[in-house]
Amino acid sequence: MSIFDKKVGVIGLGYIGLPTALSLAANGVDVIGVDVKKEIVDSLKSGQVTFEEDGLQGLYEAAVAKKMEFSTVYPSADIYVVTMPTPYDERTKKVDASYIVRAVDCVLDVMPKGATVVVESTVSPGTIDDHVRPLFAKRGLTLGVDAHIAHAPERIIPGNMLYELEHNARTIGADEPEIGELVKELYGSFCKGEIVTTDIRTAEMTKVVENTFRSINIAYANELAKLCRQNGMDVREVIRIANKHPRVNILSPGPGVGGHCISVDPWFLVGDYGESLAELTFAAVSVNASMPEYTLGRIADVMEANHITDNSRVGLYGLTYKEDVDDTRESPTLQLLDCMRKHLAKGFKVYDPFVKQQICDGQVFSLDEFLGSVDMVVLLVGHSEIKQNMEKLKGKLVLDTRNVCPFAQERL
Repeated sequence: MSIFDKKVGVIGLGYIGLPTALSLAANGVDVIGVDVKKEIVDSLKSGQVTFEEDGLQGLYEAAVAKKMEFSTVYPSADIYVVTMPTPYDERTKKVDASYIVRAVDCVLDVMPKGATVVVESTVSPGTIDDHVRPLFAKRGLTLGVDAHIAHAPERIIPGNMLYELEHNARTIGADEPEIGELVKELYGSFCKGEIVTTDIRTAEMTKVVENTFRSINIAYANELAKLCRQNGMDVREVIRIANKHPRVNILSPGPGVGGHCISVDPWFLVGDYGESLAELTFAAVSVNASMPEYTLGRIADVMEANHITDNSRVGLYGLTYKEDVDDTRESPTLQLLDCMRKHLAKGFKVYDPFVKQQICDGQVFSLDEFLGSVDMVVLLVGHSEIKQNMEKLKGKLVLDTRNVCPFAQERL
């Protein structure tokens, strides 16, 4: 039986679930996308995607022209792809699997015998053993007979989702080789990258390791920024020259690490294995977590050196966690504003062209209004908008944390 003869339910229609569901449907798979938020489903039924991403609306149109439905009701299906969020517990640093558990429990209420449940959410090694398998056992279901499970961690980033969905390599973890091949065929309907099959725990570990490696690299760049600042050196010049070595590839420093991957996944290793065993990982995430407050300190130093005493004359450009997306999850700017509140300080102006609703104090919604109300601009996100309007920054005191302004007087 071909994958195109099976019904697939994609559970969760957020940043990962929606592009995945649309990619499957646009390539001929019979898909029903499920989300418990009625407003999301209503928006999709009315013809409108729920977040900004280049090409997403076109992919939506191609999907609904074929085999794509949307519902708040869990369907009977042959395969379920679970794409729920997996935050970490702030106290223990362990993965919070509650969203996955609730989703899989709802799947088991309607799942026909022999169906396959694919967890696509990023989780720490052992999460499926500890939290997902027991759900089947509680219902008297024998895995491998009554139902099957697999893990296919996502590997995409906002701003380049559709290209990465199609071209990135994928990892499929499964207990049974035939289920691994079934899931491989499912993702192979749209994925041109290499698809590797392995066991579930290895698939869990691989995804966390990928993001932890990047976190460590960024932490090294951020630590270099602090060292070079201490000694009056230009960290970006140091990195530029060091990266000419064929085996060196240091990333760029910045005001913090955001998004739902690099800022979250390394904590899973710290939470599961402890600070003493995951020593390097803990050091890296600690350095990255320190950067919003370090950036706030740099702002204060620059204000003092330039005799700026009124916070309302300082503007923070950028609220999203990276350029040219509308995703504010774990945003360094929001972390910086939290640091301000801890110091009982407030008053900065804030602007981001991709954030259309009020999410913080001092927020304005026009670039010209923003620039007209401040004397100092802190560039926290390198959106294309500001790169194309650099001339408007002339005459302002610019603290550039992203190395996008060629005439900035101050850098991180």
